[in-house]
Amino acid sequence: MNKSDLIDGMASEAGITKAAAKKALESFLGNVEKSLKRGNRVSLVGFGSWSVSRRAAREGRNPQTGKTIRIAAKNVVKFKAGSDLSSSVN
Repeated sequence: MNKSDLIDGMASEAGITKAAAKKALESFLGNVEKSLKRGNRVSLVGFGSWSVSRRAAREGRNPQTGKTIRIAAKNVVKFKAGSDLSSSVN
C-alpha cells in the first residue's frame, strides 16, 4: 500500500473526499514529524509508538575498497508496534 492507496481507503471508509483525506493524512504525518524533531515520543495506544534514538558515530568499511571510513552520529526514528497491531497480523 502506498500513500495514494491509503488516501483512497481513508476517503471511502470515512465517507469523505479524497482531498479531505489527503489533508488529514498530511496533517497527521506533519504533526508526528514535528513531535519527533522536538525529541518527543508519539504513541497511539494499540497501534504503536515512534521515538527518536541517537546512533553513535562509528567506524565502517567501504565494501569496494576495504578502506576504513568514519560514519557520523545521527538520530534515527524507531517504531514499535502495539499489542493490537501485532496480534492482528499474527
